[in-house]
Parts: sequence; C-alpha cells; structure tokens
Amino acid sequence: MNTRLESTPLEQTRFTTNRFELEEIPENIKKSVRELYHKTAPDSDFLIELEKKLDEELKECQESKSIEELADILEIILRISEIRGKNKAELEVIQNNKRITHGGFEKNFFLLYTLFIKKV
Repeated sequence: MNTRLESTPLEQTRFTTNRFELEEIPENIKKSVRELYHKTAPDSDFLIELEKKLDEELKECQESKSIEELADILEIILRISEIRGKNKAELEVIQNNKRITHGGFEKNFFLLYTLFIKKV
C-alpha cells in the first residue's frame, strides 16, 4: 500500500499589530512565522507608543498581580526616562529626593479625610 502525501499550498495570514515591542519579541516571532516586517522609530514617536504601552502593562499587572508585569512596567518607565533625558541613576536620585521631601509609601499611610476649620 502506497501512501501519497498531497502538497497543500501554504496559507498566509497577515497579523497587523502596529505596536512597539521588546527587542527580543521579533526574534521569538521569527521562529514561528515566515516573514516579519518592522521598523525602528524615532524617539518622539516611540515615546507616544511607550506611554500607551505603559497603560496596557499597568492594566495587565492589576489583573494578573504578576511580578513579571511589574518588571515590564519598570522597563517601560526606564526607557521613557532615557528618552526624556534622564538615565536610571538620575531617575533614582530624583526618586530619592522626592522621598526625602514628600515621603514614600513604606508606611502604608491612607488618608481618610481632612477637616478645614474656619474662624467665625
């Protein structure tokens, strides 16, 4: 008994994402698809998309409670900071200065309400 395999034409499906990704994502995609089309954007365009991506990752983090999503958020924040002219060390200095002047979130302080009293 001879078994004959018939050749089937390849089906092509185009997925349009139009979004910025981590640099390794295209390499992972290339393993499962034939072709990948991408571009490198100028910082001004990339900043706009990073801000959208920050919203997306924040929602994912809130839903999943995943520490990996927090890492993605940090990666985005660091890149936004670089585009705005501050490297990680400079951003940390700004963060520490704000903590000194305004405090941080270490004490879990939750303001219930305030009362304003007027002299009559």
